[in-house]
Amino acid sequence: MVQQFLRDPDFHELMMLHIREIIDLLLAKETYFSILTNIADIRFDPVLPSEITEHFKPITLFVIAEYTFETCSFDEYNLYFEAGFGHQNVGSFVTVPLYSIVQIIVEDTPIFINLSVPPEEAPKKQKIDKSTNIFLSNPENRKLLKKKKR
Repeated sequence: MVQQFLRDPDFHELMMLHIREIIDLLLAKETYFSILTNIADIRFDPVLPSEITEHFKPITLFVIAEYTFETCSFDEYNLYFEAGFGHQNVGSFVTVPLYSIVQIIVEDTPIFINLSVPPEEAPKKQKIDKSTNIFLSNPENRKLLKKKKR
């Protein structure tokens, strides 16, 4: 029964709404925070060297403070920030899908725990949207689509 509820799309959407509202409030109140995330869903641009990523655990903590906090923003689906990694402080822009946030923590205290299981359609739709945008960003591809519409 509980597993079915945790997988319910309405429950998942409620958790996503809460994540957005909490992050919005933390940013508005200029409150540093941390997030525990499912690292498999996180994107880094540029991609981090393997000598850094091999030390990431499946559930990884990101501290959103100082410069990282200043660069932090979010939209309906993702949290974005820039951070430095490893001893050499290798910079990367990080994209965290909101569904991959497991906990939001302030001063070592979890203030939110996401127990929902994302429906499979949500991540697939985001990947399709991203692929479409990448495809359309090339002017040559746009020309192909315009020719086909005629």
